[in-house]
Amino acid sequence: MNDTPDLLKKLKEYGKSDFYPFHMPGHKRQYKESFAADFPNPFSLDITEIEGFDNLHHPEGILKESMEWASGIYGSSRTYYLINGSSSGILSAISGTVSRGGTILMSRNCHKSAFHGVFLNQLKAEYIYPQIIPEFGIQGGLIPGKIEEMLMNHREIQAVFVVSPTYDGIVSDVKAIAEIVHRFHLPLIVDEAHGAHFSFGREGKFPVSALELGADVVIQSLHKTLPSFTQTAVMHVREGYVDMGRLDRYVHIYQTSSPSYVLMAGIESCIRYMAGEGVKQMKLFSDKIDWIRMVLSGLNHLKLLTDQEKGMHGIYDMDRSKIIISTRGTGKSGTWLDDRLRKEYHLEMEMCGPDYVTAITTLADTQEGLERLCNALLSIDSMLSTEAGYEGGEIGLCQELDRTPECRLTIAQAMDEPRHRIAIPHGEGMISAEFVYVYPPGIPIVVPGEVLNKTSIDLIMKYKELGLAVQGMEDEDSRELYVVDEV
Repeated sequence: MNDTPDLLKKLKEYGKSDFYPFHMPGHKRQYKESFAADFPNPFSLDITEIEGFDNLHHPEGILKESMEWASGIYGSSRTYYLINGSSSGILSAISGTVSRGGTILMSRNCHKSAFHGVFLNQLKAEYIYPQIIPEFGIQGGLIPGKIEEMLMNHREIQAVFVVSPTYDGIVSDVKAIAEIVHRFHLPLIVDEAHGAHFSFGREGKFPVSALELGADVVIQSLHKTLPSFTQTAVMHVREGYVDMGRLDRYVHIYQTSSPSYVLMAGIESCIRYMAGEGVKQMKLFSDKIDWIRMVLSGLNHLKLLTDQEKGMHGIYDMDRSKIIISTRGTGKSGTWLDDRLRKEYHLEMEMCGPDYVTAITTLADTQEGLERLCNALLSIDSMLSTEAGYEGGEIGLCQELDRTPECRLTIAQAMDEPRHRIAIPHGEGMISAEFVYVYPPGIPIVVPGEVLNKTSIDLIMKYKELGLAVQGMEDEDSRELYVVDEV
């Protein structure tokens, strides 16, 4: 008989290994550092809503004071502690700003939780598409003028939802977008999940937070880039274009009724650290990033995404802490590089695409870890031109986000209609009843209600061939997809 599963044992063994994390959470398991020095065993803090410790769903005491204090740190009208991650903030923001059955304008590269918000509220979604950085095959920024054009042509839109920065650290011109959206008297929601460190990094050459640039609702995942527990996030709200009472109602709907005091204490502890010592550490972290990028400028075959792309492809700014390494021109895929870094160098990346890998660096990274990454990439790079079978070709794939797919049903209609399952290669011309995305980052290739075409089918099959995690379908093997029954 097989041994029973033991997740804790597996985690402890992994924690003792020499595998180094270039992925979230942002604390990088550095529990001996100053940001974690005063945090005791979590079992000693794990309580429920007892006398003197307030209630997150009706805060009147210490939690109310804590969130008001955090609001003062960030300069918001109100800041919410989210213990269901950024997803709960995204769902709350969409539900709280768009009436049921209404229309939202959203960037097509949104996280799947935004699409879930569209489904739950039976919304119609109009899309604004990010530009593409052709040399890397990754998404660039959003063009503000395109948003203005969409708002002029679709007067029924009730809110605008954009992602900045992207998973790869690309920042759009949020200030210009906010000014445009406000001219139409609408709220701007920004998914800044990957930019929680922006608020504390002004002295370290990091981008400005969307909250300071005029956005009305900004959602940040503390755990992605700051020393905070997985599942912790904050939502900042600015009064003016948002119905504060309606939004507040939905926050309490999407948050668990049993919020973790460990996570809430972790949020407060993280913000206190970042507002104090963290500001200095962000400057030191910026210097480390300069060093990393100087060292990696010596790559000959692999390519490092640099800020030379700023000003092009809708890119207003870039988060330099995201290390994007392209394999284009090497004849190797992103999955190949990701696998090699893991197996040979014990370095775990945040994600890989068809022909690139993404490493998340944070202020918690050790010098040893950063040196290991640089040395590994330089070593792999030096061997590429002499490896057997190297032909100098390229994978050359990129998700086609600049073409509007045919959409016959809303997401909610497609997911609720009668359906049947077909093999993905046989689905051309049929209406998808399911999402299809690569996770991470969880950006849909196909959305329910859209017609499957040859391009999307070929892309899905190629991603599968490359070993990427194609998900979203009920079929665990990702070979079949539910489509809508059509008469």
